[in-house]
Amino acid sequence: MPIRTNRGRAAVYRRLWGWPLRSPRHLAASIVIFVMLVVALGVIIPRVLDRKPADPSAAGQPSTSSQGTQVGQLPSSGTSLPTKAPSPSNSAKAAPPPADAGLIAELWAETWIKPPPDNDVNKWLKQLEDYTTPEFLAQMATIDPRNVPDKITGKVTAVKSTTSSIDYAIPTDQGKVQITLVKAPDGSWRVTSYTKVD
Repeated sequence: MPIRTNRGRAAVYRRLWGWPLRSPRHLAASIVIFVMLVVALGVIIPRVLDRKPADPSAAGQPSTSSQGTQVGQLPSSGTSLPTKAPSPSNSAKAAPPPADAGLIAELWAETWIKPPPDNDVNKWLKQLEDYTTPEFLAQMATIDPRNVPDKITGKVTAVKSTTSSIDYAIPTDQGKVQITLVKAPDGSWRVTSYTKVD
């Protein structure tokens, strides 16, 4: 028989909510049922959300014949797309520094510490052009030649050497400088950066 009054409904609800607190056995059973319900929902809901329709056109997705026409859609091809760019220098193998790289490092160092008498940046960079990468040459345009060391106080020595790059240490009267040479596509070695070590 249906409950007709609000007071009757409240009594029924009170009995339902109060049932777990009637005894320890009721409370334990309520906890077990609640845990089972949460676990069941945790298993069922992800499966329902991850389920995809068998027919792409039924879900409003573009068919394979119209690939590449929707914004953000990648063309599907037989080859998989790379997820990240390969690291350029970490995979290079250690190798003894070649003599021509050491010669370039020495020539660069000697030219670097001898700017033109008028300290003209353009003339200075022109002198370094044969030993420096174009990218690093553009960065060096912001350097004042008057700030470079006056003389080299020791031998230019290789610190770290791989098949594609070599680090050389240059001792100067203003401290040690480390330069990095990379192998250009034509096989020649060029200075690509320098940093003051101490």
